[in-house]
Amino acid sequence: MSKRFEGRVAIVSGAAQGIGRAVAERLGAEGATVVAVDILAKGAEAAAKAAGGKSFAVTCDIGDPEQVAALHRQVAQKAGKLDIQVNAAAIVPFVKWDELTFEEWRRIMRVNLDGLYLMCRSGSDLMRQNGYGRIVNICSNSIFAGTPNMAHYVASKGGVMTFTRALATELGPYKITANCVAPGLTDTESVQASPHKEAFGFVEMLQAIKGVGKPNDIVPAIAFLASEEAHWITGQTLVSDAGMVRW
Repeated sequence: MSKRFEGRVAIVSGAAQGIGRAVAERLGAEGATVVAVDILAKGAEAAAKAAGGKSFAVTCDIGDPEQVAALHRQVAQKAGKLDIQVNAAAIVPFVKWDELTFEEWRRIMRVNLDGLYLMCRSGSDLMRQNGYGRIVNICSNSIFAGTPNMAHYVASKGGVMTFTRALATELGPYKITANCVAPGLTDTESVQASPHKEAFGFVEMLQAIKGVGKPNDIVPAIAFLASEEAHWITGQTLVSDAGMVRW
């Protein structure tokens, strides 16, 4: 495997499992020092170990401003810089519209959108010190499909896409790119623990390429946008869902 991330420092949130864990392992395998971030401490530590090298774990609730600020201070102190940030942490709910309360709405927004803002705010400040940076935010193809039983999630991920477009404009002068990858339904631990696991057959029927999406199917798109090769791409959303959504 190539070492295109040799010498790079990468934060990966949501690293304890699923797509975040797969990204942490891939970036580590390609030479990055990975800061594995998750609210699940043991999972973050396992991800850092799997990433190898000088990678380390930080337990963090990304919806808490103080914890996010402390995370980036720790990265600056231990690693000296930040080159890449992959924001994969999110809550994937299953709530019928008639049962959707404002409390539940805010629970999702606090992590999926407020947390994304906090991570990008602190992360981009560190990147500007380098004059280099790659931010990759994880969106969802549900924003195009209007997936049922998750209106607040769809709203939050729509916000991720449009926020990323604005972020690209703000950070372009500093040679920092900001892009999204929008996966389809992916076979992760959180999906398997929810009613969404019953939808794989229906989703596969809609896909141009048949099969069940796995985290490692999503990783190549994320790794590309996190690399130096993607220096001329910013403000974009790349859908990685076997052609379920074609737009």
